[in-house]
Amino acid sequence: MEEQLAELAAQVAAIESKGNLTNTMFAELYYYLTIPLMIIIHAGFLAYEMGASRAKNALSSGVKNILAFAFVIPAFYFFGWWVYWGFPTGFSFSAGPNGISGAEYANSIAWAWGDSAQYMGPNTEDQIDGVFWGAFALFAATTASIFSGAVIERIQTVGFVILAIILGGFSWTLGAAWGWHSDGWLIQQWGVHDFGAAGLVHAIAAFFALGVLINLGPRIGKFNPDGTANDIAGHNLPFTATGLMLIVVGFWGFLMGCLVVGGEAWSWSGNWNTIYGTPSNLSALSFNILMAVGGGIIGAWAFTRDPFWMMSGALAGLISTASGLDIYWPSLTFLIAISAGILLKPAASILENMGIDDAVGAVTVHGTMGVYGMLLLGIFASGYPALGEAAAFSGDAVPTSSVIGQLVGTVVSVLIGFITGYVPSLILKMMGMLRVPEAVEIAGLDTVKVPAQAYPEGIAVSPPAST
Repeated sequence: MEEQLAELAAQVAAIESKGNLTNTMFAELYYYLTIPLMIIIHAGFLAYEMGASRAKNALSSGVKNILAFAFVIPAFYFFGWWVYWGFPTGFSFSAGPNGISGAEYANSIAWAWGDSAQYMGPNTEDQIDGVFWGAFALFAATTASIFSGAVIERIQTVGFVILAIILGGFSWTLGAAWGWHSDGWLIQQWGVHDFGAAGLVHAIAAFFALGVLINLGPRIGKFNPDGTANDIAGHNLPFTATGLMLIVVGFWGFLMGCLVVGGEAWSWSGNWNTIYGTPSNLSALSFNILMAVGGGIIGAWAFTRDPFWMMSGALAGLISTASGLDIYWPSLTFLIAISAGILLKPAASILENMGIDDAVGAVTVHGTMGVYGMLLLGIFASGYPALGEAAAFSGDAVPTSSVIGQLVGTVVSVLIGFITGYVPSLILKMMGMLRVPEAVEIAGLDTVKVPAQAYPEGIAVSPPAST
């Protein structure tokens, strides 16, 4: 009898082992798929920004976007991941969770390049760490691509790369550590809820761009002596609209990466959670992503009839609802997205009237709509648990979302972005590394900076209509 029981126990253990392996492989594959989907975001930004540039600057804008992607990846590897895991409680490590010391807490992933170095390279025992890192690295790269569009046609390449590294490697990761980490002080103390990172990716990147734009200044010819603005149209609006749609495609991967695939060690255990440990699932995303895209386009079309703003409206719809895509009812998502699409162009005009030349409307689409979405969640989800019980500090009550908490999270996101964008760009400006010379800007950055031509045979011009 004992032998039979022992054999049965061995069989059960073998089945559990196989099940755990299958579950872990599912989680690993899930996050692995988010990475190429998010790379589509960068293909979209590439097309979007090249099309929004004049022909003489098209390749230069593309080069900057490619470099932003390339440089942020190693920046996030060497210090961005460390910032995310090491600083959720702020810059003081005296308040680690469950009573552990700050040094022990900060050593979770990359604080010490001794024992923790195993998580930063090939590891046959726990491969999911590399995949999860890859998904987060693409979040970081997205912030740099958001910033890149605002500053096209006049920023120096080296200065841009330095700023992209700061944004993707530090600014965003600091905000994520504080508000997109279950131990972050913004969640634990204020109940901030930002599922799709409307504030912690989009607003940080946009207000970083605003800080840079103040020092960079407008493109030559953008504003008249009386302060009125001229429209500087890009050379290929169909290319820009297609790029915007590709960004929407990539958002599916971005928002997939905002879900946590069940249980311990990132393994599938039959349930889905947000990064805060609160319940959600792919069904919620399927309903709400599509309703947000549709609503944003409809709102912008109703107000402008302009295809550029219609496709930007799709992004505005997503970003304005991103904080609550995990919990909103689809009809509410649709209404919020419509309102965002309607507000988009007027908000961009206000910024332009302030003398800010945001070439693609990035500050408005990602910043204004990110703030709008963060604050609306405080209204519509007030009282909702900001954390799952298991994610709260031991012995502490679970915090809940509120208007005040969302306002605090919004202000922190705006300040992180603006300060870390304004100060470094001011230093670069003083060093002569921020803006290209006037003659270069007039001639076109492709002519001077890029050893290739976007249209070597010239751009075809349609003949005038016959009368």
